[in-house]
Amino acid sequence: MGEFHFQLATLLRVRETARDECRVSLAEAQRADEELQEQLTRLGEIRLGLQEECRKVAEPGSLDVERLAEAHRYVASLRLDEENLRRRRETLAVEIERRRQAVLAADRDVRVLDKLRERRLQRHRIEEGRRESKLLDEAALRAVAS
Repeated sequence: MGEFHFQLATLLRVRETARDECRVSLAEAQRADEELQEQLTRLGEIRLGLQEECRKVAEPGSLDVERLAEAHRYVASLRLDEENLRRRRETLAVEIERRRQAVLAADRDVRVLDKLRERRLQRHRIEEGRRESKLLDEAALRAVAS
């Protein structure tokens, strides 16, 4: 049986490499989003802790106004940081979707060539089967003729 050689093998490898690069790029963007989410969570926890501390400081008794004002300024700063992180996540979400679409397109490109390769391999096997049958038939005819 003759060896099968897919004429577009190089193109298939190029497309597989491009698909793999798209997947890596998507994974990096998703990791960046996870990091932003973790930062957002930490800031939220810090802010909630400070707000609870402010409530305790504001309870009746001795009131440290300067400490309370400083805590409120820090809470406001944390809220601003949280808002900035949310905006960055929104921007990153658009980029993640763009990269996801690129992965889908690259997967589709690879699948097209894979299907073509499979069809050509199947055709090659059929042709080889026919050649073998023809050779066996010829050998049988020669054996009968002798």
